[in-house]
Formats: sequence, C-alpha cells, structure tokens
Amino acid sequence: MLRADVVVVGAGPAGSAAAITATRAGVSVLVVDRAGFPRDKCCGDGLTTGALRRLERLGLDPAVLPSWQPVGRVGIRIADGRVAELDLPGGAVFAATVPRLELDAALVALARRGGAIVQEGRAATGVRPVQPDGEVEVTLDDGDVVRARYVVGADGMWSPLRKALGLGEPGYLGEWHAMRQYVRDTGPKAGDLWVWFDDDLRPGYAWSFPLPGGRANVGFGVRRAPGRATGSMKQQWADLLRRPYILDVLGPRARPEGPAKAWPIPTAIGAVAQTGLGGRVLFAGDAARAGDCMTGEGIAQALETGELAARTLTSAGPDRPGRAAAAYRFALRRGMALDDRVSALCSRVLASRRGSIGWFPIATASARRRELFARWMFEDVPRGVVLTPWRWQPGMLHRPGAFAPTGSAG
Repeated sequence: MLRADVVVVGAGPAGSAAAITATRAGVSVLVVDRAGFPRDKCCGDGLTTGALRRLERLGLDPAVLPSWQPVGRVGIRIADGRVAELDLPGGAVFAATVPRLELDAALVALARRGGAIVQEGRAATGVRPVQPDGEVEVTLDDGDVVRARYVVGADGMWSPLRKALGLGEPGYLGEWHAMRQYVRDTGPKAGDLWVWFDDDLRPGYAWSFPLPGGRANVGFGVRRAPGRATGSMKQQWADLLRRPYILDVLGPRARPEGPAKAWPIPTAIGAVAQTGLGGRVLFAGDAARAGDCMTGEGIAQALETGELAARTLTSAGPDRPGRAAAAYRFALRRGMALDDRVSALCSRVLASRRGSIGWFPIATASARRRELFARWMFEDVPRGVVLTPWRWQPGMLHRPGAFAPTGSAG
C-alpha cells in the first residue's frame, strides 16, 4: 500500500498547481494520472494575464516551451463588421499561446522537480474513508491502494472521484462546447490574436490564436442552449472557415495540420459540491466546473482552484478536514463564484444583438479605455472585482504583466 499526505488525482494544470503548492508547504504528494505526458488536450491554447501570473509564481520558465508565443496585439470584429485592434501594454506578457501538449508536460515536470511523486498511466477509480484514523483510501485501476490524509480531485469534467462519492451528474455535457483546429502557413495578420463575435455564435465567439512558425490555433466556442444543435458543429466550422474576414486574417496559403476536434467545457462552479468526505476530498479545475462562463476559459481557473485547494488543506492541517472544506468553500464563494455571476450577467448581455455590439463604442472610445478593456478581457483583474473590494490592491489597474524581463519597470 502506498502512502502520502496528499494524493492528487489528475496532472493537468489544476492537479500540477495543487501538487507544486502542497509540496512547497512541506507535505508529501503523490500525483496519479491515467495519461502519459506529453499528451494533447483539446483547448484554445490561450493564456490570459491571470493564468500567466499564476504560472510565473509556480516557477514555470517559458524558455522550456518550444511553441511559446507572447501576444502583443488583439484584433476584435463584432457582428456589424466594426473592427478594433487593441495593443496590450509592453514590458511584460499580458497574453500568450502555447499548446497544451507542451504546457501540461512542463507543469508535470515542475511538480516532479518540486518533490511530488508523479505516476503516469495510473487512473483512480474510487475513494473511501478509513475509520477511525481519519484517512482516505484511493483505489487505482490496477487494484493498488493509496492511503492519504487528503485527496485533490483534479480528474476532469467527468471526474471518477465525483462519481465514486455519488456527486456526479449522469448525462452532464458541460455549459460550453468548442471546436479547434491547428492551421499552418498563415499570413502576417495571423501573427496577432483575433476574436470574432458573430451573430450565429452569440454569446460565444470564434478565434485565431497565433503560434510560432506561421501556425495558429483556430476555433470557436458556444454556450449550450435549448434549441442549439450540437451535432451541427462540423458544418458550422466549415461555414466559419469560408467567411471572408476570417480568410483574410489566416491568409491565402493557410491549410489545416490535422482534423478539427470538439470538446465540452464545464462552467458551473457555483452549482456543485466542491468537497467530499467531510473535507478529505477537494475538487479543482474541470472537476470543480471552474471555467469562465462568459469565455469558456479554464486554465487560469484550474490553476487558481488547484493552488487554493492545496493552501487550504495544508493550512488546516492533517486532522481538521472540516476546517479545510469550510475554508475552501468560503474562498470560492468570496472569489470565483462571484466572478462567475458577473460573467453570467455579461454573457446574457452578449446573447442579444444589441448587447453584443453595444459595448464596442464604449470600450474602444479612447486609448485608455481600450487598454482597460483588454486587461479586463484577459483577466488582468478578476471579473467581479467591483463586487469584491477585499480583493483590490494598490495599483491593480496599472500592474505589469507576467514574465517581465529582468530590470524592467513594466
């Protein structure tokens, strides 16, 4: 039987962030994941300012990512045809793209270097309490058992740990669904990041995120809704790729590298239980349904929940799971759940045509407004920061981005 203070199930961004944070607090950590790394994960590959700052604090070095691509300019086209190009502040990185194939493997390597034991190709199939000593046992797919004080469930949208605890939701398909395809031989305009807010995608959008070497991650995401057919995504994708303004950005020589892939996105952090077994199990990332319900972004949220879960359980100590659970739920309610409500409100506004184009002249009326809008769009500040004054910090709206060059004043 294996033993650890904390077992992390899932080695994506949420699980790796939890493992790195917990080992830094001095506890032993075992990470298990059914996959072997590097492995692909369907994603837009975009990193917001919020995600970048967390990656920097975790110790990620962009130099280890061959396809790391900082973004300096964002192009936005709304449904009535108006276009704005927003320059992100210089001196540091406010947005970037990197394939998950590289990012997730780098985070796993970082967790290993920090002292976590990572076992790939091992899936967790169940969890149960061990009485009376207050531990839990995690059963692996090969029949082996791991005993620990805490478990962080970062095992994805259809979390086997949730199901094992009776907290799953049969038939759950997420709140968003998305499709992406890698494209090569793109033109110069595709060196910027582009977002298209078209009528048939409301309140979703299409994107082109740049990668080095004339490559791009191109895709679209839409919210699931009654009456929206999910089986027509391939046809919708083919139609998008014929639109002149998208073709203009991608360039005449652009061609796909491989097939388009679709995936669901969970964005309902306030609607599900985030703890189990009296606080011995804390859920993070997609298992916590932590994606942003306005954009479908999930990497920053995965990192935040993973870090937060690790901090709360290590602060509570091995024998106070109830305190860990209460602290975790409280922190989520006072932060990410409020951000989710603001995102939901914005999403409802964007769902109407008037709302989807009405924000444009307000957000782009001046250089300062364009900068503030870009910062807000890329999660430089939390979505619901105006509702949570306890999160305000001096100079919050003027902070440099992440990975600033040594000696940079931002």
